[in-house]
Amino acid sequence: MPEKLRIVGLEEHVALPVLLDAWARAGVPRIPQLGYGDEPFAQRLRDVGERRLADMDDQGLDVAVLSLATPGVQNLAAKDAIHVAGEANNALAEIVDANPQRFQALAAIPTPSPEAAAAELERAVTQLGFRGAMLYGRTGDRLADAPEFDDLYATAERLRVPLHFHPQTPVQAVQEAYYSGLPGGVGRALATAGLGWYYDLGVQYLRMIFSGVFDRHPGLQVIAGHWGEVVLFYLDHIGVLQDMAKLERPLADYFRQNFWVAGSGTVSERYLRWTAEVVGTDRMMYSTDYPYTFGTRPGGFPFLDTSRGVARSFLESAPFTEAEKAAIGSGNWERLTGHVTTGRGGQRSV
Repeated sequence: MPEKLRIVGLEEHVALPVLLDAWARAGVPRIPQLGYGDEPFAQRLRDVGERRLADMDDQGLDVAVLSLATPGVQNLAAKDAIHVAGEANNALAEIVDANPQRFQALAAIPTPSPEAAAAELERAVTQLGFRGAMLYGRTGDRLADAPEFDDLYATAERLRVPLHFHPQTPVQAVQEAYYSGLPGGVGRALATAGLGWYYDLGVQYLRMIFSGVFDRHPGLQVIAGHWGEVVLFYLDHIGVLQDMAKLERPLADYFRQNFWVAGSGTVSERYLRWTAEVVGTDRMMYSTDYPYTFGTRPGGFPFLDTSRGVARSFLESAPFTEAEKAAIGSGNWERLTGHVTTGRGGQRSV
């Protein structure tokens, strides 16, 4: 019999008190989806103890790589973002240190202050032992390809750690133009988890490529969730623009050399097979998007339910070899980040 798959989930969210307090001061709505209140979903988002571990066991997840719920600190003023990111990363490090066999973490990065962003990534990797960072696309009106983020990208490239990008809600003008006027709250849902999140971030991936981010930083590695944020399904069309942009490589090569792709709890075999065809199983990873895909929630998406062992059974039944499944489950993550010593005081190997 094949050995039991080891599964590491890379997009497992948490709402820490320091973040919730900062969001409240910034006027962010106090809703369960962000971790406020006593509803079971909000409690799960805040929990980093026995309840989360029990849910991981229920899903079949061996390790959860924790990261702040979207948009992290990227909706805060620069001074607040620096403080909250530092405190959040210290708290995440303590959580990992308390149970390093089950938890790892991706750093919060204060992109409202690009200079501090690069410094905090350096600290998180070399002093706290984090294996990378979670970013959330836009910072205010600045998109991910803004030149002021070059130092952050150069730092990630030098440290050889990935940047996982997570979507956030499209700007208000886009919401009003494309998602307003629909009945029963459909517009808001369509603008976010239904569709809008993925287009918002997928376009930013393309901007990063076309504006030369990966030509300036050819070793930069990005993790894309939600099966590539729509882009993979249109590469043949988008590729006709590569000559106009004077890219140094074919468009598809950037996705096969600079991107890693996970499903974010979307248990769709069609998307799984398509991703493998486009980028290859050696560029695929795993995630459950906890707690957003745990259990059937009112107004949720039942096909995203990763409870009752579905997170594990989905990968175990995938149409791949056992070696490919093992690579997707954890092997590719270790190959990408295994040079970083996990835990407070960890030192980067060269």
